[in-house]
Amino acid sequence: MSKNKINIAVIGATGYTGLDLVYYLSKHPKIQICYLCATKKIGKKISYFDKRIKKNLPRISLSKNINWDKINLAFLSLPNGKAQKLIKKVYYKNENTKFIDLSADFRITNVKEYKKNYKLNHSAKDLIKDSIYSISEFTGKNIRKYRIVANPGCYPTSIQIPLVPLLKKKLIKESLIIDSKSGFSGAGKNLEMKFKHKNLYNSIFAYNTKNHRHIAEIDQELKKLIGKNIKYTFNPHLLPTFRGILSAIYVEMTNKSSENKIRNELIRFYKKNKFINILKLNTSIGTGNVINTNKCEISICNTRIKRKIVIFSAIDNLVKGASGQAIQNMNLMYNYSENIGLK
Repeated sequence: MSKNKINIAVIGATGYTGLDLVYYLSKHPKIQICYLCATKKIGKKISYFDKRIKKNLPRISLSKNINWDKINLAFLSLPNGKAQKLIKKVYYKNENTKFIDLSADFRITNVKEYKKNYKLNHSAKDLIKDSIYSISEFTGKNIRKYRIVANPGCYPTSIQIPLVPLLKKKLIKESLIIDSKSGFSGAGKNLEMKFKHKNLYNSIFAYNTKNHRHIAEIDQELKKLIGKNIKYTFNPHLLPTFRGILSAIYVEMTNKSSENKIRNELIRFYKKNKFINILKLNTSIGTGNVINTNKCEISICNTRIKRKIVIFSAIDNLVKGASGQAIQNMNLMYNYSENIGLK
């Protein structure tokens, strides 16, 4: 490490998530950015892509030119299928290098499920056991045992944070309706290739209600954390706004539960976590307070039907749903304060 700082490479530095990642890392006092990699615009300054980034950083280069002996940690913000191949090449040759993967390559532990959802054969099956899926608030210090961290998807982050503590305590029944709305940055810079509907940037669009690929991730993690399969429907929507996710989770309280018990359990569970904010009961909520932050805001609201409530969860899909959580995971890996670089 250079002068007690972590030497960092960011691979996939010029996508929406990559640029947010570089922006926050450029303000982090404990890291040294050594490489910013992409496949296009080689030699350009990062400020060419994002005017927010004022720090003098390395110019864009190809990942094949990285001197891995110099790198302590690599962030990979690549299309699905790319990170696993790169990590496989480096993992055994450079045993001191760690990886935080922001794609889905190490999120799904069952390679058949991975292929079913992402239409790809996994080329680094032997490394899955050496990786950990990490929502920071659940993983904690356990993350330090691993060299490969699978950063969660944005929808699963917004959903698991409010649900897991309540399901563990059996305060809500297990048949759920999850309605999530995301800004279009969640689809990446190739948005027009993925979504063909009319008035893309001026309309709301519901999609993949039955087979959204994040369902496999949510299923896997809820079963791991709760101990059994949880029944739910998941309805994602694309909004004509750049960033932010608002998930509305429709639940029925168990007989021993109440709105106050649910709120108090979330406050208790997250009392040591710096980024989770539990609002007063029946507080109106949107994404406005969480945009450009690593926060998750949660509001519990009554409905007209007795014992049925809506739990709202708001995050920035590019920060808490991606780059911010990746840096939060890095902070946990290196025993830094969780919020350093993310204030």
